[in-house]
This record gives sequence, C-alpha cells and structure tokens, in this order.
Amino acid sequence: MQTNTVILTIANLGTQRRQPALAFSLQPSLLTHTKNEMLRLTFTFFSFAINTIQETIYRESETWPFRLPPHHQTLQLLLVRLSQLQLLLASSLTLTFSQMASLSLLLVGFLLFSCEMVGMGSIVLGEEMVMEEKELLGLFEVMDALVDDPKWAQAYPQPCTDTPWPGVECEVSNDPPIFHVTKIHIGPDILSPPCKSSAYLSESLLKLTYLKTLSIFSCFVDSPVDLPSTLFGPFSALEHLALQSNPTLSGEIPPSLGGVASLRVLSLSQNSFQGNIPRQIGGLVSLEQLDLSYNNFSGQIPKEIGGLKSIAILDLSWNKIEGNLPSSIGQLQLLQKMDLSTNRLTGKIPPDLGNLKRLVLLDLSHNFIIGHIPETLSNLELLEYFLIDDNPIKSEIPYFIGRICKLKSVSFSGCGLIGSIPNSFSALKNLTALSLDNNSLSGSVPPNLGLLPNLDQLNISYNMLTGVLHLPDEFIGKLGKRLDVRGNAELCISSDKSNKKNLSSYLEIPSCVNMKPINGKSFAEGPPEDPSGIKPSFYRSSISSSSGLDLQVIFFHLVLNFILSFLKLFL
Repeated sequence: MQTNTVILTIANLGTQRRQPALAFSLQPSLLTHTKNEMLRLTFTFFSFAINTIQETIYRESETWPFRLPPHHQTLQLLLVRLSQLQLLLASSLTLTFSQMASLSLLLVGFLLFSCEMVGMGSIVLGEEMVMEEKELLGLFEVMDALVDDPKWAQAYPQPCTDTPWPGVECEVSNDPPIFHVTKIHIGPDILSPPCKSSAYLSESLLKLTYLKTLSIFSCFVDSPVDLPSTLFGPFSALEHLALQSNPTLSGEIPPSLGGVASLRVLSLSQNSFQGNIPRQIGGLVSLEQLDLSYNNFSGQIPKEIGGLKSIAILDLSWNKIEGNLPSSIGQLQLLQKMDLSTNRLTGKIPPDLGNLKRLVLLDLSHNFIIGHIPETLSNLELLEYFLIDDNPIKSEIPYFIGRICKLKSVSFSGCGLIGSIPNSFSALKNLTALSLDNNSLSGSVPPNLGLLPNLDQLNISYNMLTGVLHLPDEFIGKLGKRLDVRGNAELCISSDKSNKKNLSSYLEIPSCVNMKPINGKSFAEGPPEDPSGIKPSFYRSSISSSSGLDLQVIFFHLVLNFILSFLKLFL
C-alpha cells in the first residue's frame, strides 16, 4: 500500500505569512506496526492535538478577513466530531491492540474528513481559498484608480486573507465557498496609502457584484471627476453608498441608481453635484437615509419622493431647490428628521406634513415660504426642533404652538411675524431655546416665559415690544447674555431691578424712570393720582376756579341792582 502523509497545520495568526505551529504524520500502515508503536499513540498526545485544533478554529473564526462566526455550520460539525474523538481516545486506554488499531483508522479518517471540511470553511488546513480572478482584478483596478500607490496590488495580493487591508472587507459565499469583496472604504481615517491627486471612479466597480458598501471621503479634491451615468446599475447588492466631502466630484445622479432596491443609505453630501433630483429615486423602497446636502441640486423636489416608505432621515439642505413642497412628503410615515433649509422653496407649508407622526426635527429655515403655519402641525407630538427662521411668513405665531409639548427648540427669527407673543409658550416645559428676533411682534413680554424650567436661551430682540419687562431676577441671572431683548424702543426694565443689579445697561434697555414721555405723559409714572382716588387734580382745580368766578358775577349783579333801585327813588 502506498504511504500517504496527512499534515495538520495550525496557523500563526500574529503574522501575515502563515507558519506551521504543530505538525505530525499519521500513516495508514499503522495496522502492520508493532504493539509498542501503537501504544505510543497515547491519550495525552491526541488530547493536546485536538484541544489545539479547537482553539485554533475559534481564533480563525474571530479573525476579521474570514468572516466565519463561531456558530458557522462547518465549525459546529467539526467541533462535535473532535469532542467525540477525544472521548473515544479517553476510553481507548483500556482497549486491546486490535481495538486500538481500529481507533487509529478512525482518527486517520477523521483527520482526512476534517481537512476537507476546514478547507471548505476557509480555515487553513491544506490549500487556501481565494477570490475569483475576475473580481480580484476588478478590485485591483478600482484601487489603482483611487490610491497613490502603484504597487498596491503587489503589497496586498490577497486582500481578503493573507494580506488584508483595512479599507477592504470580504465575506464568504456558501455555494460555492469563495471570498467576495463586500466593502470598500477610502477616507482620511486610513492614512496609507492616500488618495492620488488624479483619483477617479473606475467602471471596474461593475465587476464587484457583491459589493454592499462603497464609501469615499475627501478623495476627489484636485482634479474634476464626474459620476459615470452607468456606474451603479448592476449593483444589486449595494446597501450603503457614501460619497462625501469631495469638492471636485460633480455630475448628476444617474436615474439607474433608483433601481437598486437594496440600497439603505445614500449620502452624497458636500460635493459639487448638480441638476435635478431624478424622480426614479422614489423607487428606493428600502432607503432609510437620503443626504444630498451641500451640493448644487436645482429644480423641484419630485413628487415621487413619497415612495420612500422606509426613509427616516431626509436632508436636502444647502442646495438650490425651488418650487413648492410636494404634499407627497406627508406619506413618509417613518420620517424622523427632515432638513430642507437654505434652498429656494416657495409657497405655503402643506397641511400633509401633519401626518409625519414620528418627526423629531423639521428645518425649513432660509427659504421663501409664505402664509400661515397649518394647524395640522399640532399633530406632531414627537417634534422637538421646529426651525422656520428667515422665511417671509408675515403672520401671527400659531396659537396651537403649546400643543406640541415635546418642543425643545423653536426658531421664528426674521419671519415678519406680527401680533403678540402667545401665552401658550408657557405649556412647553421642555423648551430650551426660543428665538423670535427680527420680527414685528408687539405688546408685552409674557412673564410666564421666565417660569419655563428648561429655557436656557431667549431672543426677542428687534421687535416692537412695549411695557415693563417682568421676568424673574433668577431667570435673568441664569440666562445672562443668552437673554437678548435689545432693539425694542418702548420696552424698559423697572427702576428697582435697574438700580439693584444695573440690569438696564446689562440688557441694553432703559430703565422705566428714564423713558421719554409718550403723548405728554411719563412712561414710568403715568398721570398724577387724585388724593380722593376718584378724579385727577387738574379736574378738581378747574371746578374750584369756575366756582370762584360765579360768586364774583353774582356779587356784581347785586351791586348793579342796588344802584338801579336807588336811582328810581329820585326820578
């Protein structure tokens, strides 16, 4: 019988090149060996070997390039067989020579079977598992187009196994068992090698059909780079696409991207993309996050955006998007954050926004939105941040604002608001910041604003507010410079507070005693009071003067009548 030697190799995971840590030979000709040679196969030796195999399997399974968790089916079966064999070896110390020979054959068969099983599971027992040549070459071409290292392929010939690189991750497919690239990440957190100045997106990405994550940060900063229109069509497995902070990355969003049904995250922020948002984007039914902020997108928000049934974060801020808000946004029932700030949106807020029951942040600031705020927004029971500053609203603060009880931050700055500050703000016990500055609000400042327990910033500057500022001293002291009441010509602080803490100069509003008279009356003191408490003194003095004048007239008439009567006696 021909002698075949089975070598068991335990990998040394601490080095890139795998070195044998334990090796021994088992020959099928053991059946013909002497009893003494068979008895050398003691329990201690085999138990040590089996324990080493078990420990190595767990270490291999936890090593990131292999992506084999300890509960992998192949590993479970192998460990069960190892444990069974160890029990058999323990009981074999009392077996006869013939039984020991049978047990040796069992061990040889087990090791041969294990080599096959471990090889299928990518554990290093025999020949290593590698990637398909087409996919590996595609990866090399993609990296050559991005990183400033012409020898990257030589330095990392097996990026999924022997020579891993932190920006590339792989997984093992089940049938057939083979490595596939599932993630490519390029960014400033990976210092070597850096992106080359002429970096671009290679169409060899189309060869990586198992790619789930592609993230490229701060890579395209020197040379202009367009987004190829046919780049993402076949990526049926793509789940996360992030191209961020690339100032020279331009072009339009390819409509074919709307066909990638598995896409969950699409982040294209801080680039130079332009053009319209394609209506096909509404086909991304699995999309949870859409971030197109800080670009040059124009046109209107497509009504098809209502098809994003899984969306939780929608950020289109800092673009040039125009037109009205589509009512279809109200169909995004899972939406939690919507930031449409710093665009060119016009028209009124659609009442359908009141259907977004999970909304936590709504930012419509720095647009051209007009008209009343719809009462349906009072249905947003989870809303915490409501920012609509710098829009020509030109209406009153909605009276229902107090119903949105979880509000933490409200900003209506520069909206042309009229009317008074409603007392309903006092119901917002979670409110931390309130900005109502640069409007045309009139009337007095509600004193109960100073009773809000969490309010830490209040800006009511540059309005037309009047009267005495009746806010508690503790509240004024707590906020300090975060309380801004400047620019209200007829708003003053009482003389007691002003003298006690010099708050007049601190808040930059006058003391009421120093206010100029308005309509001939002192603002602070008002008209003099009647001692009797009924009529002012000037009214009483006028009555007294007229009474004195009447007595003089009566006396004059009496004297005149006496003279006339005396003259009649001599005529």
